[in-house]
Amino acid sequence: MTDRENYLRNVKMTGPEWIPVHVNLSDSLWNELGEELDEVVARHPRLFPNHDPRDFNTWAPRQRKGQCERDPWGVLWDFEYDGIEGQTVEHPLDDWAKFNSFEPPDPMRYTDRTEIDWDRWHADVHWQKERGELTEGNLDHGYFLMRLWYLRGFDNLMLDIATGEPRLRKLCEMVTRRNLVRIRQFIAADVDVVYFGEDLGTQTASIISPRDFREWVLPYYRQMMGPVREAGIVVDTHSDGYIMELVDLLLDAGADVLNPQDLCNGIDNIEREIKGRCCIKLDVDRQKIIPFGTPGEIRDLIEEETRKLGSPEGGLSFISGVFPPTPPENVDALLSAFEEFQTYWWE
Repeated sequence: MTDRENYLRNVKMTGPEWIPVHVNLSDSLWNELGEELDEVVARHPRLFPNHDPRDFNTWAPRQRKGQCERDPWGVLWDFEYDGIEGQTVEHPLDDWAKFNSFEPPDPMRYTDRTEIDWDRWHADVHWQKERGELTEGNLDHGYFLMRLWYLRGFDNLMLDIATGEPRLRKLCEMVTRRNLVRIRQFIAADVDVVYFGEDLGTQTASIISPRDFREWVLPYYRQMMGPVREAGIVVDTHSDGYIMELVDLLLDAGADVLNPQDLCNGIDNIEREIKGRCCIKLDVDRQKIIPFGTPGEIRDLIEEETRKLGSPEGGLSFISGVFPPTPPENVDALLSAFEEFQTYWWE
């Protein structure tokens, strides 16, 4: 079974042969550990089959502390840590008086963060199809609700929602129309999966209430996810933070895959609320056990999650972003645990 076939059977819960695992070793971690991390990765070719050792004399993370950049929407980003995403510090629609003259970036020329060459993108997808690889379309992280607060500023957006600001409805429609241009490109290319990622939760609750989500987010999610699902393409959603109170609404919007954080939402809660209803792409802890626990505790965490959330039919995958101050021995323990339990349900 190829990686593509295994992924699709896992999402559809029709019997994969292993649990899909994706490990993202952040640029910040590479920046701090350097050759030590290279040595760890080299010991795990099953998870990193195409790894090439890095030349740390020339390599540097894209984001650097003290750097600023303005995205195509006009939002200014400030970076406070080498190799980690920044914060938005200037918002082009911080005053509604600016709205009438505001123009979003051309989606045929720009993503939310960079330029895009659609001809080249379609050629890459065609090449991947010929090789039998999984093909994907990807809206930038923060494609809707987060984009609204990037444009308005977080406090302003919360007040807009609380007061029912009518111009917010027009801004929601503008952002949705622009995303739909990109989504139509994904559908035309007949990709296997489209990723919809943004963060809807704080550490302990959703950022907005389920009632406000139903009014201000759900209709637009349906407009964007609906055509993807109707085309037979997997709708893969992501959110950091606590989202248990939004699970029903996300499934209503059209999600085939939910990507909750494990300890933030609670493993037992995820088992109760999500298991069997859609595929769980579990975001493995990056705050407690992985950076600060023992190798044994890391293995126990992956075993518990595999036993409680997995099944022979599939429906569970792992995704793990690893950040400082995770030591190299904990990275090694995490990768070893993934390898040990990746085929647990089929051995």
